[in-house]
Amino acid sequence: MGKPTGFIEFKREKQPYRPVEERVQDWQQVMLPWPVEVLRRQGARCMDCGIPFCHQGCPLGNIIPDWNDLVYRDRWRDAIERLHATNNFPEFTGTACPAPCEGSCVLGINNDPVTIKAIELAIIDHAFEAGWIIPEPPAVRSGKKVAVVGSGPAGLAAAQQLNRAGHWVTVFERADRIGGLLRYGIPEFKLEKRVLDRRLDVMAKEEIQFRVNANIGVNVAVEELRREFDAILLAGGATTPRDLALPGRELRGIHFAMEYLTLQNRRCEGELIPDETFITANGKRVVIIGGGDTGADCLGTAHRHGALSVHQFELLPQPPDTRAPDNPWPQWPVIFRTSSAHQEGGIREYAVSTASFSGENGQVKKLHAHRVETATENGRMAFRPIPGTEFELEVDMVLLAMGFLGPERNGLLSDLGVRLTDRGNVWRDGNWMTSVPGVFTAGDMQRGQSLIVWAIAEGRSAARGIDHYLMGHSALPAPIP
Repeated sequence: MGKPTGFIEFKREKQPYRPVEERVQDWQQVMLPWPVEVLRRQGARCMDCGIPFCHQGCPLGNIIPDWNDLVYRDRWRDAIERLHATNNFPEFTGTACPAPCEGSCVLGINNDPVTIKAIELAIIDHAFEAGWIIPEPPAVRSGKKVAVVGSGPAGLAAAQQLNRAGHWVTVFERADRIGGLLRYGIPEFKLEKRVLDRRLDVMAKEEIQFRVNANIGVNVAVEELRREFDAILLAGGATTPRDLALPGRELRGIHFAMEYLTLQNRRCEGELIPDETFITANGKRVVIIGGGDTGADCLGTAHRHGALSVHQFELLPQPPDTRAPDNPWPQWPVIFRTSSAHQEGGIREYAVSTASFSGENGQVKKLHAHRVETATENGRMAFRPIPGTEFELEVDMVLLAMGFLGPERNGLLSDLGVRLTDRGNVWRDGNWMTSVPGVFTAGDMQRGQSLIVWAIAEGRSAARGIDHYLMGHSALPAPIP
């Protein structure tokens, strides 16, 4: 694939970014576009490796070596056709996916992997600019109607696939705009919403219907959906945040990450949010509890707000710079990573456990914590306080970014009476159907908190299950059996 000696001749190049001092002054995309010739050289690094493990690393089963080769050969039209064959939204995965495919790249055994993610994003951007992405409504309609509850990546992927199969699809979203976490969870500087709107415009022209401000089980009755649609897909995500039941948690100034990020994204959409209800880090000493992507999103947002200082605490120990012996290729490399937000500033600390909060007049003023060491107890990882490592930090705002516990149960799920797993997610069978006939599920609502690429893959697979349920057969591809 590509140039036979490309992986020897060319080195992996780093993603170009806008200068820090420039990008923290606005909410525009932090990444710069790659020059075409640079990307063609990067595509040439894709090896004729015999067994491309990148397929295994990608939940969508993207045919990565093919479109790497096509980019190298300057065949961009063929590249987008090959990419769209397995991925409905490469502009989303090319921006927000951590690229597990690169972790499984054969070249990564003893070298730097191919820049798969960057090539993927360039292909779809090139296709939109060239006018190749046009609405493709089905030639024939089945007469069947499907309701998709939730407009995140899983719901949107399923909606597009079901529409292509000829079914009439309506996507219900409880917020005032379509997109789910793509809209209100991911900051503008990581995914400009014009990119989302560009794709939604195509889907609307394909005759997919969108209903906003439609909270099923609250202002739209579940029975309405059961009555009007032949099948229902639950793709509402895992939106119950993990909390800290600690002394002082009730103090003002302690917020869930999504409360913080959503308000800023709404302002970026042009909404007039009063200052008294807006959450800002301007001039404040901020602590982010949680070292994952959501924590990094909070960090980048705090920089742009003009925070006085930002600390980010993670309970786990700091990962190594290279793979540990028990983390071999082609597993996802658990290594120390630096996001664009970390490049912009802030202090990251690992192996820190928060013990309590204290404040004055109902406002948080201090965070009390200690260092921890990991141990194995009854086969599970445990965190033991290290004596003498207690410390406190003056704070004005604390953001809880520790992940999510699963879907919200009141309303939609309780009204439907669907079965839940031991982890509190929606149970499904091998055809993606829940315990309620005709009701299906996909994405974080049934999987638990996960990656955008898994959401799209599950949406595509659930669409096949629904199509088969409605028609007795299905020609839709399913990346997950």
